Amino acid sequence: MNPVVSIIMGSTSDLPVMEKACKFLDDMQVPFEVNALSAHRTPDAVEEFARNAKGRGIRVIIAAAGMAAALPGVIAASTTLPVIGVPIKGMLDGLDAMLSIIQMPPGIPVATVGVNGAQNAAILAVEMLALSDEAIAQRLVDYKAGLKDKIVKANKELADVKYQFKTN
Repeated sequence: MNPVVSIIMGSTSDLPVMEKACKFLDDMQVPFEVNALSAHRTPDAVEEFARNAKGRGIRVIIAAAGMAAALPGVIAASTTLPVIGVPIKGMLDGLDAMLSIIQMPPGIPVATVGVNGAQNAAILAVEMLALSDEAIAQRLVDYKAGLKDKIVKANKELADVKYQFKTN
């Protein structure tokens, strides 16, 4: 089994956030890899990873970083693969990381999800893969249907909650 999604973190301290992406990809049966690379501490390794990712069969990269959050942009600068940036909450409640990721120069886009939005990054990666893989597309349809079912169930449970002035 070869990975088609690569999850890259600035350090292993990001793993508690990124586990949601790992779990979603696992649930969707999408082969993935997880590595720690630092744009500031291992810049040569980051560039080598980005240049070689496509040749290794990677189709989407999810890159997570906090504070200066250069990692997603540095990766995007060295590959033509789609890169999804996950700003990690640290200083300034993650606003610093988010701004670092979304303020990319023309020609070097990085898709960006919300602060600590690892699961949404994985969902976006799966949506990209689903464009050319019917099995993944069907698993995604089933997942989205499950989201609807949760809300329908929640509303049924709310109907049973009684208050003196509640009208529904």
